[in-house]
Amino acid sequence: MRTTFHLKTLAVAIATLSVASVTNAAGLDRSGQDVTAFLQDGTYAEAVYTYIDADVSGYDSANVNPNQNDYERGNKTGDIAESYDFFRYGVKTDINDTFSIGVLYDEPFGAAAEYTQSNFVASEDRNASGGALVGDGVDPQTAGAIALAESATAGENTNVEVRSESLTGILGMKFGANKEFQVYGGPVAQRIRADVKLRGLAYGPATGYTSTSNPDMDYGYIAGISYSKPEIALKAALTYRSEIDHDIDIAENYPIAGILAQGAALQQGATPAQAAAIGAAAANRSSNYEITTPESVNFDFQTGINPTTLATAKVRWVPWSDFVITPPLYNDVSKRNYGPDGLNLVEYEDDQWMVELGLAKRVAPALAISGTVGWDSGAGDPTTSLGPVDGYYSVGLGAKYNVTENWAVSAGGKYLWFGDAKGRLPSGKIVGDFQDNDGYILGLKLSYQDIK
Repeated sequence: MRTTFHLKTLAVAIATLSVASVTNAAGLDRSGQDVTAFLQDGTYAEAVYTYIDADVSGYDSANVNPNQNDYERGNKTGDIAESYDFFRYGVKTDINDTFSIGVLYDEPFGAAAEYTQSNFVASEDRNASGGALVGDGVDPQTAGAIALAESATAGENTNVEVRSESLTGILGMKFGANKEFQVYGGPVAQRIRADVKLRGLAYGPATGYTSTSNPDMDYGYIAGISYSKPEIALKAALTYRSEIDHDIDIAENYPIAGILAQGAALQQGATPAQAAAIGAAAANRSSNYEITTPESVNFDFQTGINPTTLATAKVRWVPWSDFVITPPLYNDVSKRNYGPDGLNLVEYEDDQWMVELGLAKRVAPALAISGTVGWDSGAGDPTTSLGPVDGYYSVGLGAKYNVTENWAVSAGGKYLWFGDAKGRLPSGKIVGDFQDNDGYILGLKLSYQDIK
């Protein structure tokens, strides 16, 4: 039987076509938390693989004095963005003409960055580190403490990795004269973990800081409403995802906290062995803290233009300005210089807005192609030095081929021009300038659909 795209089901062509188009750059956003698999007609299943390769490079600051905020262009950082990949799965079926159920899996939030050169790498020469700090106006005692903290991780790179997984169960109920409306919702289980290493004179007293946040599973919910008009392939859906609070066990090591505690103990008459034990206790802590992953709103729209052409639009909002990561030991040490509230390790200034427009065209009975253009606002500039880009502009291309009446393979790619950004420490000091960066995303999807 020859496979064709009818206007009624042309939505499938674009929904499964631009498989790389839902990946975002602001904050820790990765998958875009797409729910369009659940909005397909009949029984539907998909498996999607996405690969991200970005080139993010710039310059560090020649000014390594942690108390001065005058940015001076220094050495090249090299490419700090590590390649990143993830999977997405979805399955959905109709119980009857009123009720539908579905399960979605994705990896919504993440980060992968590593500095391999510049002053984001711990120097193996303690004297050179101390001399550079003194040369920038740091008092010798403080410079010595920072250089000693750096020497504890000599030769190591600044590195961050955040991974998350999400499983969403959805129940939908159609209503209206022609069942054109649907409300849907259900529980969301989310797991998240993180590893952070701060290295080099760029981080001042925080050089050598290491934290491992153990995986934590917690729960939220999804809710939405959709409208469809099959005769013109029109679908519109508004989807809300709740915040999810994670209570995470964390192990932290902060070398300068131990150095300062050991020095104070020696001044108070402790023996070297006693002072060393006090320093080790001060530098290491196992505790827990809370991370709240942000709520979000997605709007998905499509409509047929003619029997072989479909137009789409996606809009996403995420309030990254409400998101912080505040490890307890890191925060407590920062209170010594930055007041009773201390500092957050990661925070963002602005909320994220993402807009993407697409056009799909059936060019043969079993083949469709599409193109997209997109814009992401980013989450503010300056931003964290662990992810120094400010949104992007993008163009994408994709193709879908129906292997049989029910099975299809889709492939897509997207090229991104990242917005320039300055890397800023939680203290407010600018430590890097990142310009003219870009990246690309590739996606591959296998899908099955049976429309009765």
